[in-house]
Amino acid sequence: MANVNIEVHHVTRVEGHGNIVVNAKNGVLEECRLEIVETPRFFEAMLRGRPYTQSSHITSRICGICAVGHATASLRATENALGIEPSEQTVLLRKLNFHGEIIDSHVLHVYMLVAPDMFGVGSVIPLVKTAPDVVLRALRIKKLSGDLCATIGGRHTHPIAMAVGGFTHYPTVAELKALRQRLVDARADMDETVKLAKTLPWPQFNRETEYVALRKEDEYAFIDGTITTTDGGKYPVKDYRKVTNERMVPHSTAKYTAHKRESYMVGALARFNVNYDKLHPRAQAAAEELGLKPICTNPYLNTAAQVVEMVHSVEDSIRIIDELLVRGIHPEPLPPFPGRGGEGVGSCEVPRGILFHNYQIGENGLVKNANCIIPTGQNLANIEADMRKLVPEILDRPQDEIRLMLEMLVRAYDPCISCSVHFLEVKFV
Repeated sequence: MANVNIEVHHVTRVEGHGNIVVNAKNGVLEECRLEIVETPRFFEAMLRGRPYTQSSHITSRICGICAVGHATASLRATENALGIEPSEQTVLLRKLNFHGEIIDSHVLHVYMLVAPDMFGVGSVIPLVKTAPDVVLRALRIKKLSGDLCATIGGRHTHPIAMAVGGFTHYPTVAELKALRQRLVDARADMDETVKLAKTLPWPQFNRETEYVALRKEDEYAFIDGTITTTDGGKYPVKDYRKVTNERMVPHSTAKYTAHKRESYMVGALARFNVNYDKLHPRAQAAAEELGLKPICTNPYLNTAAQVVEMVHSVEDSIRIIDELLVRGIHPEPLPPFPGRGGEGVGSCEVPRGILFHNYQIGENGLVKNANCIIPTGQNLANIEADMRKLVPEILDRPQDEIRLMLEMLVRAYDPCISCSVHFLEVKFV
């Protein structure tokens, strides 16, 4: 019978600070938890009393990786609260910007955070010497995605051109044509990324759970949609609390969530399981090459699903640019404040999963209240449930190998821990 005592402070190659604590005696699992020890953030409180026009710029600072996603969810919450309907051009530009962020985040996770585990090194740095072509490919893809975000959003990180009801800056025809050609050229890099992913020794582990993602009937949903679960649940975005059911746990500065089961999973694998039929044909072909089929219950393959989504985002970006070029880019005035307040919810599928922003805006145009529910917070209970099933299955292995498998499991979810911490317990003495 195995005796295991694992304490990882802190898990590396993830955003933020989290610890793994596992203790087993005589083959019996006594402790198994992911401790979230990141200092709480107070973005909801920062919004109170601020003009609604500032909300997206403030909340985009929640994350340097998902800044476009937070800004977009914020804008949709504001627009729904005020009854503002964005134009078709605005919707297309936002989708294009969003694809840039999906590619940008996924290539970082696949190549620089997960791949080192597969090659037995501690970071991407040693791979610069042993696999320079692979590293250069990653940097090339990341440069393209960053330039796409900068062209549409005004800069790579923390977009400044996105506004309530529209944009304050527009790409030129020449810029769109140049991006289109680079995206077409990136197909070769996508093909090589799929080939690389196919060779990686993905850990074999499965646990059935509920997967939650936005869904639309006419596209692979990243912005707006119906909250859909693999257990058959369907909810309008405004009813998000019926799904998330946030709660606090003693060992985490982030709130946990649960729907009908003890936990659920969000992210690329959840989107893949819910929306596989809406993927671009090239993305479906990539999934087939990787042996990825819905419903996939191996959380380690969340990274493989990210590879599939990168292929999809490249192809859909080309399609959107073609449509914009046919339509032409026409500057549009931003809608004025309608003179009344309201409450609205916005939801987007950021790289790590479904994100919710909920705002109450007063008659004076100032934010009265705000609530943000972050994908990583929604995944924490599911990570722990995975850990509790995984550890007994690998107790016969050396402790260092068990530790690595647990770290890889956490990394597979691509957590953004700093985004997830949104509460503070106050004790009066």
